[in-house]
Amino acid sequence: QVQLVESGGGLVQAGGSLRLSCAAAGTIFRMNAMGWYRQAPGKQRELVARITSDGSTNYADSVKGRFTISRDKNTVSLQMNSLKPEDTAVYYCTATGRLGDDFWGRGTQVTVSS
Repeated sequence: QVQLVESGGGLVQAGGSLRLSCAAAGTIFRMNAMGWYRQAPGKQRELVARITSDGSTNYADSVKGRFTISRDKNTVSLQMNSLKPEDTAVYYCTATGRLGDDFWGRGTQVTVSS
């Protein structure tokens, strides 16, 4: 069974930076797309950034130019710069297996103070 192990997150002041990482454990196969979603209190979960197995990326409009997603095999990272209070949320790692099955991490809290 694939498990997504997240690290990073925490508390930072507005304008600061954080880096999230997520490793897919329990598989010898390369995952297809990997990415990050986030969910703020009282809001729906939304896509933040996604990267495919061939390196193609897409970002939410709200984070373009500030966040960068990268990948090394089955580890995906999200570099978050110029953080804003509205970026405060629980961030979830996600990955799609080679059979199209989706996996989710447990989530990591990111809090940006003003």
